[in-house]
Amino acid sequence: MSTEAPDSPVPPTATPPSEPSRRTFVATTAAVGGAVVAGGLVVGPFGPGAEEAAAADAPPSGRVSLTVNGKRHTVTVDNRTSLLDLLREHLELTGSKKGCNAGACGACTVLVDGRRVNSCLTLAVRLEGAEVTTIEGLADGDELHPLQQAFIEQDAFQCGYCTPGQIMSGVGCIQEGHTGSKDEIREWMSGNICRCGCYVKIVRAVEQTAHGK
Repeated sequence: MSTEAPDSPVPPTATPPSEPSRRTFVATTAAVGGAVVAGGLVVGPFGPGAEEAAAADAPPSGRVSLTVNGKRHTVTVDNRTSLLDLLREHLELTGSKKGCNAGACGACTVLVDGRRVNSCLTLAVRLEGAEVTTIEGLADGDELHPLQQAFIEQDAFQCGYCTPGQIMSGVGCIQEGHTGSKDEIREWMSGNICRCGCYVKIVRAVEQTAHGK
């Protein structure tokens, strides 16, 4: 009598499912227009209504017509666009500088309907029909504005970054009649910061333009 145990049947080894090759994956992805294949489920970004959903998620925009330095412009912009960004990014008028972008330094000062404003805090879509003057619009051809000339004569700048805003604010200060004394000029120009410290010469330039001194 044999004492050897009978051979146990060995179950067949399960063959793992073949994974798609890189070539197959790329071809499948291209065929479904950028869809992702995962576990046999195809999920694509371009289902029904996807374009409408994307449009609904887009930020609201508005159309505005305004005059900048004597030239009429009609543009469509995101409703959150500031006047400063409209000037710099859309109209390529880069004279107005972006300093703090919070209305604290005055580097972006321009005139809107003759009054000085911080363009970084002013929404472009609210200026329908407005007249805007920037530093590029002060000179009359090759003839500088008197305050621009005064800044040169008084050497009222160093790095020059704040100068466009200082000049535009100075023009507004003169037009508003706030030039009765040096102290009054300092008070009404206090919203414009010069980190180089040229305040004395800036005041002299405004005073020279206002009173011919």
